Amino acid sequence: MNAPITAAGSSTASFLRLSSIEITPKQVEKLALLKEKLVPGCRVFVALIDAGDLGAQIEAVKQLKAAGFQPVPHVPARFVKDEADLRARIKALAEAGSDTMLVLGGGAPEPIGQYDAAIQLLNTGVFQANGVKTIGIAGHPEGNPDITKVHGEAVLVKALKEKQAYLKANGLDGFIATQFLFEAGPVTEWARGLRAEGIELPIYVGIPGPATIKTLVKYAAMCGVGNSARFIRKQALNITKLLTVNTPDDFVAGLAQVHYGQPDLGIAGPHLYPFGGFDKLFDWLATVK
Repeated sequence: MNAPITAAGSSTASFLRLSSIEITPKQVEKLALLKEKLVPGCRVFVALIDAGDLGAQIEAVKQLKAAGFQPVPHVPARFVKDEADLRARIKALAEAGSDTMLVLGGGAPEPIGQYDAAIQLLNTGVFQANGVKTIGIAGHPEGNPDITKVHGEAVLVKALKEKQAYLKANGLDGFIATQFLFEAGPVTEWARGLRAEGIELPIYVGIPGPATIKTLVKYAAMCGVGNSARFIRKQALNITKLLTVNTPDDFVAGLAQVHYGQPDLGIAGPHLYPFGGFDKLFDWLATVK
């Protein structure tokens, strides 16, 4: 996978070249900046935070494809009304230029239709019927509070196994994209556990780009990020540090060590969230040595 341009020469910088990046449909207005800072073919994920933004998501996919990127739209099950809705949106996203999609349950408290899990969408066969070749699925190294509080961690592992089996049975390539977090240790242990369970999909790890502590605390609360966020929350207790910009240097360096030193764990690359804005993200990437 192609990735953001960074300095050459070190394992951390080389690891960052394997990145994907995430935007919202509205942020496609930054396309000129993305073209300047990203190399052609980079995977650009297009989130769908609001069910009403589907049209904007489709347009963003079209523009990203025309600009030479590989657009990866989110398809949240809880935002899909029924199979007719699913068929229409996957057809539109495929025609806009996407053959790779991230299929997930979605964070909405209640589904707007008949689906609430990614596997339900996969089982329709709609994706491969529209020429989709690669499916990304969500990974939760620190758990998903909506699920684990009720059903426990084993349910998440079982769901990953089920999705992997579906992809294999239907000749689809796949990968895992994780929620963002702040430390390499939990990712390493989680990946080791997945491999022990026979889950072999490559893992792209969610990394928050440079942002103020206040901003990171906000996103951590919204996204249910777990134990590794404790140090961010601890920083937030000191009001003088709320506007301090945190950069993920140690996190990325730790992941790079795992990527190169323990390839059997399948940490394939970073997935970058520009929470602090694109300027901060690209300025930081340019400093990584």
